[in-house]
Amino acid sequence: MERVFSRVAIFAVALLVATAGLGLWLGDLHGQTDPQVLRWGTVHRLSGVLAALLVVLVNSMAVTYFIGTGRWCREVVETYALDPAYIDRSRTLKRRAFPFAILGTLAVVAIVALGGAADPASGRPGTQDWVTPHLVGGLALMGVIAWFFQAQLPTMRRQHELIEEVLADVRAVRAARGLDIDA
Repeated sequence: MERVFSRVAIFAVALLVATAGLGLWLGDLHGQTDPQVLRWGTVHRLSGVLAALLVVLVNSMAVTYFIGTGRWCREVVETYALDPAYIDRSRTLKRRAFPFAILGTLAVVAIVALGGAADPASGRPGTQDWVTPHLVGGLALMGVIAWFFQAQLPTMRRQHELIEEVLADVRAVRAARGLDIDA
């Protein structure tokens, strides 16, 4: 899971960077009438939506991983009467990872909201006042999102190590009971 998470997270950050680069290249679209430039503005908006969805996907992967493995851990510990400390460790790891996933999702929502507020295509008055907050906030929050992704990795590694410990104990219990160890 860690490898898949890392690859998708890197792709999400790369797409955020590309979207930001496109926005910087375009500059302020207020008063712009060139259809080619306006088309690139649409590309910027659409790539921003795709990047936001990808960031939400990555964070959802982390949440799903911890919910699923936490439940698995509890069920295996109860089934094989293993040390209940495994369940506590799994919960602790999940509680450490969840804030990063939730805040990463909220950060990308903030970037999208700032972008929507700055978009002259919305036809709302005063959108030009939001260009700089979108630029500064988008760049800062992009860095925060990247940091949140990398902050989740050590917790995922520890959860994987915990799963390996549980599996080792299960093998020992099964061997002691004369059961198939590879099952």
